[in-house]
Amino acid sequence: MAAVRQWDGFSTIEGDVRAMVDDPRWTGLPSQAKAQAVAARMLVTPDGGRWLFGAHARWYRQDPVDGRWHLSAPPLDQGLRASAHVVRHTTTLASELVPPGPDFSFEEGSTQCFVGPDVPLHIIERVRTLVVSRRARHEDFPLTTEPLREIFAGDVSSTVAAVWGTLMWCAYAPAFDGNEVLLSMFGEFLAGALPGDEFVRWVSPVSLLDLAGLYAERIRAGEPKAGLRLAALMANTADAVLEDDRFRPRATALLAMLQPALRTRDLDHAAAHQGDAAVRRAWLARCPPELTRAVIFETSPGEHFRHTVYDLVQALGYLNRRRGDPRVTAAALLAADVAALAPKAAAKLYPWLDPEMRHVMHTVLADRTHTLRATWPDDGELPAALHPPDVGSGATLLGAAYATGLAWCSLAQVAIPARGFATASATARRLTLHPIFANESGLNH
Repeated sequence: MAAVRQWDGFSTIEGDVRAMVDDPRWTGLPSQAKAQAVAARMLVTPDGGRWLFGAHARWYRQDPVDGRWHLSAPPLDQGLRASAHVVRHTTTLASELVPPGPDFSFEEGSTQCFVGPDVPLHIIERVRTLVVSRRARHEDFPLTTEPLREIFAGDVSSTVAAVWGTLMWCAYAPAFDGNEVLLSMFGEFLAGALPGDEFVRWVSPVSLLDLAGLYAERIRAGEPKAGLRLAALMANTADAVLEDDRFRPRATALLAMLQPALRTRDLDHAAAHQGDAAVRRAWLARCPPELTRAVIFETSPGEHFRHTVYDLVQALGYLNRRRGDPRVTAAALLAADVAALAPKAAAKLYPWLDPEMRHVMHTVLADRTHTLRATWPDDGELPAALHPPDVGSGATLLGAAYATGLAWCSLAQVAIPARGFATASATARRLTLHPIFANESGLNH
């Protein structure tokens, strides 16, 4: 006799909503009909949590106090998932919770960093070719825009900066193994050592405004062909890294934003004369609806922070097999990072967290004897209970932790630490120094 499959409310509802949104008729439905269809599939768990699977193909949890919905990774505990039941939501859902349709077409990339799994050699060679073949005289392509000018030596042209900037803009989590060839090929151009040590380099992200500035400066200088060459170089770099899931979502978005300007050469000229910010706005306006998630870190720092916390919870999913709670642990680790760098920044983060994670983070920060502080890195080491089971899981946790750190620093306007965040640094130490992981990943330091 076949085993009876246990009911899993979260998997069932997710599958149901995906089928609805994938139906070609979905985009043509009135907004109210879409909202009602999603609301009719709301879940309630025994702990009183109310959950919706909605926009961006992700889960949301309701705050019982003010009724607001927060992006929130779902529980993994099978008992809780099995005991969830459907209850009809009686009030109107906010439009931002309802899937418009294209958002469900977004292909999730990898949250892994660049420590452990190497960038494939053929991608490295494509990028190297772009760096070598596109070298140009500094006089023709002066590097005048910050912060890129600070990174490179004074005689480096903006063509090299365009390749670097594109790579760092496209990377979900730009934390690199100190021996990563993709990074080391730029060594001769850099003004100094990158933040970090010989094991991990903590690279600051590059903004779309930085990239737009390289392009717009040449147009304003009366050199539109040079500006077009820089835009083409950015597009070629994005195309070169498309096969690596750590770059793909943002690289796809950048290509979509740049290609119209490459086809219509004066498309951005008026915007360029209005300033770099105008070019950035023009590029973002060309981003297709199905790729809005890829650029959300540019358009909404708060929503981006929510998504990175969601990713961090998922990266800790291996704890469920150890009877740990990934959601609670993620909140505790976020508290550890904030406590180590900028405790006062917590107040700016609370409004963006779901009620459970907000409560955990607040209580762990307030109580020095809280039991969840046992999950905090100690003397730069991850607690044994949090050790990732393999290199892939470790790289995913490191990437999600670093991305979350960058996101909350952006939201709270806190300077990015040169030595990394507490959680990311401890995870990197585990990956780079533990003999089993070092052998498995090929790390040799």
